[in-house]
Amino acid sequence: MTARKRTSSVTNSENPLPPPKKTTIASADDFHLAPPKLGVIFVISSLLCSLYLYLLCFHYNVDSELKRPILINAGLSLVGFFVTLKLIPVAARYVLRRNMFGFDINKRGTPQGDVKVPESLGIAVGIVFLIVAIIFQFFNFTEDSLWLVEYNAALASICFMILLGFVDDVLDVPWRVKLLLPSFATLPLLMAYAGHTTIVIPKPLVSYFGLEILDLGRIYKLYMALLAVFCTNSINIHAGLNGLEIGQTVVIAAAILVHNVMQIGASVDTEFRQAHAFSIYLTQPLMATSLAMLAYNWYPSAVFVGDTYTVFAGMTMAVAGILGHFSETLLIFFLPQVLNFLLSLPQLAGIVKCPRHRLPKFDPATGLLTGTKDGTLVNVYLRIFGRKSEKSLCIHLLVFQALACAFCFLLRHFLAGWYK
Repeated sequence: MTARKRTSSVTNSENPLPPPKKTTIASADDFHLAPPKLGVIFVISSLLCSLYLYLLCFHYNVDSELKRPILINAGLSLVGFFVTLKLIPVAARYVLRRNMFGFDINKRGTPQGDVKVPESLGIAVGIVFLIVAIIFQFFNFTEDSLWLVEYNAALASICFMILLGFVDDVLDVPWRVKLLLPSFATLPLLMAYAGHTTIVIPKPLVSYFGLEILDLGRIYKLYMALLAVFCTNSINIHAGLNGLEIGQTVVIAAAILVHNVMQIGASVDTEFRQAHAFSIYLTQPLMATSLAMLAYNWYPSAVFVGDTYTVFAGMTMAVAGILGHFSETLLIFFLPQVLNFLLSLPQLAGIVKCPRHRLPKFDPATGLLTGTKDGTLVNVYLRIFGRKSEKSLCIHLLVFQALACAFCFLLRHFLAGWYK
């Protein structure tokens, strides 16, 4: 979360205002970005990707025809990781020239709090993601492929969301308008969606409904749109700490990859397996480019991702869940975001006063954050467990995110055969 630069040409000759405090960066040409924290990225990627690669390459006997495009996609994603690493410093200088920067509110009162931090760098991640996803079509889809239309529709929705997110960063769109933006971005996906619109009734409820499968028709597409709206905005409002926005995305993306490969390995249905492979094709580039951005956004953050990244990441995971046909599982992966949304609802609905930045209170003397009365998971966590440093708090919340994903896998294991 950032505080944007505000300038004013209004002066008072009788009571002149004191000159603004000089910041540590004079111009974009003098700007030198801190080196990426590749050690942190190596540890995080090793923890999150090792299980996925083991399941894909060794544990499950995945058909070579399906494994080949997945590995090609993984190779292109790895290239995207290094391209993003190189692109971010270049993009940072360009946004600084346009005065697109912010100050780290959680470091206010310290020298780091006076540093101009380039923001809206999520645009770099989004561009590389789209390039990787488009190039991948050459290796996997043919002109008559049944999945090509939906794949391009998914990319159109994601691209639309990147554009709207960047517009939000530039124009500072009110949050009520932000709620509607994903609705427009999902239109290409909804119009091109040709998959099933049925849901499987849970076995305990079959006797009440009198049927096992229910066709929702257009209501299912409405549900798809609402899911996309929730995912995009939930990442956006569960934020405010260096590395939290990208960190939660990386954890959820890793869980999505593990879930997909488990479903591929356990099924013999071709269409079912292809749907989960389709989800992998979108999630691997997201995770790779996000890890590259995390190298610069981890505490202390050298760049801010902006709303461009948060809405892009949310839309990508929503599309992966919708077209992979595991939206229920996706919502459980988003359990911390659901909790944060419920805590935020009184302020978002206007029942309780909602400040611009619902951040913890920073004490420059101790470097610790104290929870405020604002209804966010960040503040509630601090009120329950006491004051913490920003880095420690972010790690705790990411561990909580990982535990929520692990809980989802355990829940699916124990309910398998009984629930559905």
